[in-house]
Amino acid sequence: MPNGSLEKFIYTDSNPLKTTPHLELERLFQISIGIARGLEYLHRGCNTRILHFDIKPHNILLDENFFPKISDFGLSKLCTRKESIISMLDARGTIGYIAPEVYCRNFGRVSAKSDVYSYGMMILEMVGGRKNVEALVSRTSEIYFPNWVYEHLEQGSNFGLLNAETEEEKEIARKMILVGLWCIQTRPSDRPSITKVIELLEGSIEALQMPPKPVLSSPVRSPPESSTLSTLS
Repeated sequence: MPNGSLEKFIYTDSNPLKTTPHLELERLFQISIGIARGLEYLHRGCNTRILHFDIKPHNILLDENFFPKISDFGLSKLCTRKESIISMLDARGTIGYIAPEVYCRNFGRVSAKSDVYSYGMMILEMVGGRKNVEALVSRTSEIYFPNWVYEHLEQGSNFGLLNAETEEEKEIARKMILVGLWCIQTRPSDRPSITKVIELLEGSIEALQMPPKPVLSSPVRSPPESSTLSTLS
């Protein structure tokens, strides 16, 4: 995949020697729809349903036209198309993208909605230009990125969104943020299906309501070198 992974195009980097450009919002928006269509195929288009469990920018590869491809199925799980809920003995995924029910069953049952949560975290990062959990931020209130996004959204601020200069770009950014916040609702039943996500992204922004504020942060972040796990204690 000639353009490598999505992560190198979306995060703000203070290194002056870095030459990789940020992608414009319209391109990021089309990539987010492409990823959602890929997930819809895994969840609904295959004879055997595939839950990925490790959706994140690092695992999205871009071809020469910046069309996204979902990669790395090392943590995925297969289930029949009739199954809506699956049983798991261990948590799996990457810190910062793991749905609450995957690491604590008190929040609900593991299902395709767990991938929707990871997808929501990812598109918030895509539009915001920073990782959703930052260990080095100066204020505790900024550690959990979705809370920071939500507070600025309530205030009507564009909070320095990537290249959001025109009204059209600001509308795209707001749409991606609203959909992302719906995707990371704590209870799986409150999240849209990935099919509904596509409908929301391609529809009018007027149809998008303000979601409830996120109430959970991710599990405590481990050192970056060991962020992908197959089990959580």
